[in-house]
Amino acid sequence: MKYITLTILSIVSTVSLAQSSNFNTQRNWAMNKKEISIGLGATSFLGDLGGANQIGTDYSLKDIDFNSTHIGGSLSFRYRFHPYYATSTMVNLGMLRGNDALTSEQFRNMRNLSFRSFFAMLSQRFEIIVLANEKIGRRYNIPGLRGFTDHNEQLYLIGGIGLMYYNPKALYQGGWVNLQSMHTEGQGLPGGPAEYKRITATVPLGVGFRMGINRMWRVGLEACYVKTFSDYIDDVHGEYYDPAIIGASYGPQAAYLSNPSNTPSAFNPGSQRGDKQKDAFLYVNIMVTRNITYKSSSRSGPMKFGKRHYRAKF
Repeated sequence: MKYITLTILSIVSTVSLAQSSNFNTQRNWAMNKKEISIGLGATSFLGDLGGANQIGTDYSLKDIDFNSTHIGGSLSFRYRFHPYYATSTMVNLGMLRGNDALTSEQFRNMRNLSFRSFFAMLSQRFEIIVLANEKIGRRYNIPGLRGFTDHNEQLYLIGGIGLMYYNPKALYQGGWVNLQSMHTEGQGLPGGPAEYKRITATVPLGVGFRMGINRMWRVGLEACYVKTFSDYIDDVHGEYYDPAIIGASYGPQAAYLSNPSNTPSAFNPGSQRGDKQKDAFLYVNIMVTRNITYKSSSRSGPMKFGKRHYRAKF
């Protein structure tokens, strides 16, 4: 009878502990406040160049050109200051590209413009945890006790602000040429627009899902739509400028890159080159996250992730 009573008490106490060990209580979610993450995935440009086999649709995922997707990655630090809110500082690096030759839409294919651009973006994000299943399972290895495993699943929304560096280039005679210095739309010339900057503000918006491998490691997926405040990510914005004037000022390669169409007479000076809508891009990353939270107790020694370590006394 004594052993049965002890077993029942052990099970009840363990069940109570497991049920109360939810990260959304102050004691447990605070043990997961600080994390670092590494992401790797793909980028897709949404702007004037390339796109789907149809007339371009501004800011729309319908215009994704999968042939122009490229690689991207991220490194971030996340601080969770509330059971349902967190903020993260993230650095994104990657490549964006677009190529009119890869779309069968008649006008853009004939235009024949292309670019690629390395980008580096620093952003501060605010995350809202909309769904969570976060529980710590049994802490003691009691034989025969099942069903109390760790859970750490989160679905969260992302919003933020950032700054991004970009530098559009185009392939010319086997080498990549910096397009900003080519003044392809007559920047700085009489009647032309002002020269653009290669830094722009950004607004990342997205969604993420993650799950725990154990109490220290998480894996997940993030998809973010990034709105920029520049229409020159691909070096295309307004109207065609006279290539003869561009060539006289900046050389023959600048004249060619301003209008590389196989039928350049179809795009005369003053005709539309771009749609003047701000550019955007999409990235999807697989995320690997490490919990780096450290809590200490001055009286009983350091505590890490819910397990107290006692210092020996001599």
